[in-house]
Amino acid sequence: MKPEEGDYYTNEQGYRVFTEQYHLKRGYCCKNGCKYCPYGYDKKTDTFKK
Repeated sequence: MKPEEGDYYTNEQGYRVFTEQYHLKRGYCCKNGCKYCPYGYDKKTDTFKK
């Protein structure tokens, strides 16, 4: 899937940060503890909050 406008931004350290929009289009949780995970995944407990 090719990222489109609004799917990510570049932070101060130069890393690409994917947005909730991108995660929803992808359609599943990757369990990496992403900052904008719409699925409620908590990497520390390996559980979903929602």
